[in-house]
Amino acid sequence: MKTYVTFGQVHVHSVNGKTFDKDCVAVLEAPTEQEGRARAFELFKGVFCFTYPEQHWDRADMRFYPRGYINVDGGTEIEP
Repeated sequence: MKTYVTFGQVHVHSVNGKTFDKDCVAVLEAPTEQEGRARAFELFKGVFCFTYPEQHWDRADMRFYPRGYINVDGGTEIEP
């Protein structure tokens, strides 16, 4: 299951050689919604805005994130 993570104005992180900030949405994989949220806390040290399980993510919100989706677990960036 995918978990989408958004960040606030001053939240900037480097994870797995990638920069995550207010202009992108981090995407990570986890077996459950709870594990996805726990993983976001672990990766971003609790410094982010919101986590969304894939069934609650609204793709229309991508207009607010000009850098698009970035896969936390490596691989390529995810198409909007």
